[in-house]
Amino acid sequence: MNIKNGIRHWIAYGLLVSAFPAWSDNVDAENSSRLPLEEIQTFVSVFETISQGYVDELNDKQILQKALKGMVSALDPHSEYLTKDEIESFQEMTSGNYAGIGVEVEMKEGRLIIISPLDDSPASRAGMLSGDSIIRIDDSLVSGMGIQEVTMLMKGKVGSSVTLDIERDGEIITLSVERELLDSQSLDSRWLGEGIAYIRISQFQGDTDSEFDKELASLQSEANIKGLVIDLRNNPGGVLQSAVGVVDTLIDNGLIVYTDGRHAQSKVTFSASKKTALPTAPVVVLINEGSASASEIVAGALQDHGRGLIMGTESFGKGSVQTVIPLADGSAVKLTTALYFTPNGRSIQAQGIEPDILVPNVSLVDNEAAFFVKEAELSGHLKNGTGGKDRTSGDVDVSINNLAYDDFQLYQAYTVLNAYPQLQKRSH
Repeated sequence: MNIKNGIRHWIAYGLLVSAFPAWSDNVDAENSSRLPLEEIQTFVSVFETISQGYVDELNDKQILQKALKGMVSALDPHSEYLTKDEIESFQEMTSGNYAGIGVEVEMKEGRLIIISPLDDSPASRAGMLSGDSIIRIDDSLVSGMGIQEVTMLMKGKVGSSVTLDIERDGEIITLSVERELLDSQSLDSRWLGEGIAYIRISQFQGDTDSEFDKELASLQSEANIKGLVIDLRNNPGGVLQSAVGVVDTLIDNGLIVYTDGRHAQSKVTFSASKKTALPTAPVVVLINEGSASASEIVAGALQDHGRGLIMGTESFGKGSVQTVIPLADGSAVKLTTALYFTPNGRSIQAQGIEPDILVPNVSLVDNEAAFFVKEAELSGHLKNGTGGKDRTSGDVDVSINNLAYDDFQLYQAYTVLNAYPQLQKRSH
């Protein structure tokens, strides 16, 4: 088909609008009839220039697909045009015979940034970190690629390897990572101390909320939960409904999250039911720069309701909703259609969740051998006024819980929950 005639054909029959019949009702008919003729003529000129002069010969379909990809990806880092072949390849790669390395990525200003590696994944074991930038996948530079193209490059058969060039702090690191079927388990739990429970959510899958309920019930059957740490660090998000379900377990009324966009289908509200599994125990939620999307919804909702103390570092700031819209020819558009808002109306997008208590991810240095002297060791010191026993430096326990050395942020959360009963008593 001649490109000029083709464009006139699409416009005449309104096929671009009819792909979104429910949304097109809100479009003003008079405005929709005003076509940007000058821009269309420029498009045709650019098309013909590429067709005639580009170093590699491209057919009309190839040029159009690149134009469509560019048009959609220029909207924001999360919108993307997917060809029919890309969708079919993606479905094939997720059939079970293919695997990945377990890393969540996003495009940011043309750079492929790692949001977070999944727990115990090939990516995390290889040393990939949140904030790393992937420059090359095998022999392919990722500059100009869409997320779907990147995903297809990183997926492959179980046991095969992918070579990644990673930029970190101005240096290039080359990693060879073996693909494997990823563990679908999204939760882990344990006791941090007497009455202090810990639940780690590494990603939000379809059953994460029900698994969260089961973990809580299992812990409560072992002992009374006096405090709970929910660890969402490096959790890239996942299924929205599961995130809503986790919040619903901890609050008994009110708004959890809502989405807002241009069209009625983009306006959705999620509210709590009347069930609460842990009505009174204090909750600390740990987040960091790798906590994104559904993780931020959980942290923001519990923060707004005053149900959880948020600790750690500021989250990623991915607060937009993407909808995959299939097109008539088998291709699709993954389009950003709405933004997430916390119960108090805060937009997560490009801001993230700020912790109530900032706790950097640092490592402690053991200084327990440092010399010090107490009053009781001074010659001729006065005795205790009520007859209490002298306490010398040898009586002071300077040891620190091993957790502080292994995970300082988690140790701080544990310390807050441990101190909570005493703070409660003193406030009454």
